[in-house]
Amino acid sequence: MDLYDSEERLQIFPGEDTRTRREVVQADMNDHELGDEFDDEHRMGALGYPPYGMTRQDPAREQRDWRLGSEAAEAEDLAYGGQGLAGQCQDLREAYRYTHGRASEEYECYVIPEEEDEEEPADNFCVTCKTPIRAVEKDSDKHRGHEVTALSKALESAKHMDVCVLQIITFYKRMPYVLQENFGRQEQNFESHYNEILEMLAQKYEEKIQALGKKKKEKLEALYGQLVSCGENLDTCKELMETIEEMCHEEKVDFLKDAVAMADRLGKFLKTKTDVELSTQPEFEDQTLDFSDVEQLMDSINTVPAPCAPVINPQAPNSATGSSVRVCWSLYSDDTVESYLLSYRPVQDGPAGKDRAEFTMTVKETYCSVRNLEPNTQYEFWVIAQNRTGPSPSSEHAVYMTAPSPPIIKRKAIRSCEDAALICWESGNLNPVDSYTVELTQAETPEASGVTESVVGIPTCESLIQLQPRHSYTIYVRALNMGGPSARSEPATVHTTGSYFHLNKDTCHPWLTISEDGLTVIRNKRKIFQREPPPNKTQFTRCVAVMGNLIPVRGRHYWEVEVEEQLDYTVGVAFEDVPKQEDLGANCLSWCMRHTYASARHQYEFLHNRTTPDIRITVPPKKIGILLDYENSKLSFFNVGISQHLYTFSCQFHQFVHPCFSLEKPGCLKIYNGISMPKHVTFF
Repeated sequence: MDLYDSEERLQIFPGEDTRTRREVVQADMNDHELGDEFDDEHRMGALGYPPYGMTRQDPAREQRDWRLGSEAAEAEDLAYGGQGLAGQCQDLREAYRYTHGRASEEYECYVIPEEEDEEEPADNFCVTCKTPIRAVEKDSDKHRGHEVTALSKALESAKHMDVCVLQIITFYKRMPYVLQENFGRQEQNFESHYNEILEMLAQKYEEKIQALGKKKKEKLEALYGQLVSCGENLDTCKELMETIEEMCHEEKVDFLKDAVAMADRLGKFLKTKTDVELSTQPEFEDQTLDFSDVEQLMDSINTVPAPCAPVINPQAPNSATGSSVRVCWSLYSDDTVESYLLSYRPVQDGPAGKDRAEFTMTVKETYCSVRNLEPNTQYEFWVIAQNRTGPSPSSEHAVYMTAPSPPIIKRKAIRSCEDAALICWESGNLNPVDSYTVELTQAETPEASGVTESVVGIPTCESLIQLQPRHSYTIYVRALNMGGPSARSEPATVHTTGSYFHLNKDTCHPWLTISEDGLTVIRNKRKIFQREPPPNKTQFTRCVAVMGNLIPVRGRHYWEVEVEEQLDYTVGVAFEDVPKQEDLGANCLSWCMRHTYASARHQYEFLHNRTTPDIRITVPPKKIGILLDYENSKLSFFNVGISQHLYTFSCQFHQFVHPCFSLEKPGCLKIYNGISMPKHVTFF
């Protein structure tokens, strides 16, 4: 069935104006002429509005069956998939088809049911529901409140939107071709400009090459002319040299006579200016010949030659102090020298990359005392001789060293007895020294200018020196290196009247305090300790004790300890490695006397390896004398107040022992050492 055949067949809705229907049909045909790219029936199917009594096919399939080409089909797919602007066109076209019943021959026909032929045709369109409505349905409850417009007005709007959508799709379809055409045009333009630039560069290159060739030729010609002129001047100089040599072989008198004439002739020649300037070439301006060698040759006729390199001497013994050093060198006897340049710098022990400060001084003699130097430091010296002719080559480098700084004696570390003294000191130098020297002078003869005794070659910072008993000595220490000895240290005094020592703070129990003079041990009453200190190999931790540093000399040593009658204390001797976690006298490495006071009674024990003899002391001593006799292997205790012997241990000391002192309760012990042994002690 074709709705375009005749007017009678288009009278689906009676009463409608034939002219109006023709305009609609003609508008529809114009739609197809714009591009044949939209199908009204297909759009109505996509929006879900089927015509009365029509069986619809798949919208995608119907679109492919349409007479559109491949480009129109793709554009239709885009419009169909987006459902944007084309969606409303489809709705309006569906309404048109629904109203007029038009269909193409290429679509299957549909039959309007007979019962609907008598119904009133639709002349309105509901925009909200997207369906055509009749006049009777306009005010029904179903479409109440919806936006309703005339069907013809909605159709005209849909046609206008179809044209816009088609133009947009056509523009996007042609965009790749337009871009490709533009890119091709730009590529041709770039290639053309590139070829023009290459031709221009090649032309410029040829022009520059030709210009440089001309300049090169001109410069070579000018240089050749200068070389010819220089050769002529050299020939003239050669003739003068031959003349001078002939004159040197003649007698001196004749030489002196002719020298004046030759000097005048040579002076005139030297005043002659050689013009080799090139006006066209600024590079060759001021090209005059240099006759300085000839002038030096003429001056050397009546001058002496430059001196040879001096020979620097090695450092002499005792040629340095802590801040100065004496440097000497020698020179050949035939050389004439006006002055010397002496240079020096400190020897660097670190990396060679660091800069070292150099110092130079002018000297007239072949020796010099360099001052303001650092003590015990090596310096590198070299010398250059010079006269009016010029300087000599440099001498070889020699290393000199300043003397060390004076050592510092540790007075509190000095220990002595009747026969010897142990002296300790600090080096006072950053760098090591070769050795030390101890100088002794008897204090009874301060007016004596000389030294009573010297001990040399001491490698360490302490020395045990044998002395005369019952004397006082003033002791000095010097440090030595290859530069010489240092100045004397500050003096220290040593007495040989008896054994002298200090208490060792490294062994002191934390509960004890040692006085500044190092001879008093104090346990304070106010200090209460809840627990014992941790174990230590050098410090007493269980026994509240301290050791003294007795001089390591095998002989007789005597000292005294002042005690209180009601004080609990322990005094004696012990080896250095005695266990610090045990009480004194509780092992075989210590010998001691212990006193305890309880219930107004005094108890005395002489302990060694936890054993003690049964001895009773009726008079409590206030001062206890202790005699250590290595020769007889004895350790004796005395009551100094009444000169009473208390007890003697007979023991073998396979190594040196140290005095020990312990306080069981708060109190203090005062030690007297460096005293002579009483007469009652000498009998034991």
